Amino acid sequence: MRLLLLRHGQTSANTTAALDTAAPGHELTDLGLRQAQAAARALGTLGIGLVAVSTATRTSQTAMPLVTSLGLEPVRHDGLREIAAGDFEMRNDHAAIEGYLGTIGGWLEGDLVRRMPGGETGHEFLARYDAAVARVCGQGSDVTLVVSHGAAIRTWVTHRARGDHAPIHEGLHNTGCITLDGNPHEGWTVASWHREPIGGAWLDDLAAPDPTGGDLEADEAPEDSPQSSGS
Repeated sequence: MRLLLLRHGQTSANTTAALDTAAPGHELTDLGLRQAQAAARALGTLGIGLVAVSTATRTSQTAMPLVTSLGLEPVRHDGLREIAAGDFEMRNDHAAIEGYLGTIGGWLEGDLVRRMPGGETGHEFLARYDAAVARVCGQGSDVTLVVSHGAAIRTWVTHRARGDHAPIHEGLHNTGCITLDGNPHEGWTVASWHREPIGGAWLDDLAAPDPTGGDLEADEAPEDSPQSSGS
């Protein structure tokens, strides 16, 4: 089967580097809505038979143009939510972003017992994302689209998929899309990694200090991230 992992469209939290990981979360910006419309046009001819979203509003908004055009009803799974920021939730200061990315960077290097302060371990994250993907893939569609989140998608793909890819360094911008072939039982292979918006690179906001769309290996926050906490 084919599994498409699409990151949601842009939200205001993405433009301010706020770690917005709890549901329902921020809604899409005007650019995010345009990204969603363009993604629907790009993905609409791929034979998608099932669309799954997380419990965050932004994933449902991103999926809406596509499911409307295909006549599908999106399936919601809490396990597809973003890696919980825990004590760093809705902060955008340097220490919070450094702590969040540093913890995920440890997971990518194999330290899965490491716990996000106030949040989950790498093992706990992979277990709930594995369960959600298995449930989605068990519903009989040959081509499935999952609309999820930047850090979650890349961390899961790093641990669960084979292929010539460098997920630690390769970004996944808003409505960027990773395509996998395989199944939950035999494993997955990366068929493509499209870091820019799938509807067109012109929809990319390169000025946004978006921590979960960039390098997850870095132990430091982006230099241009805000230095005050809050959203």
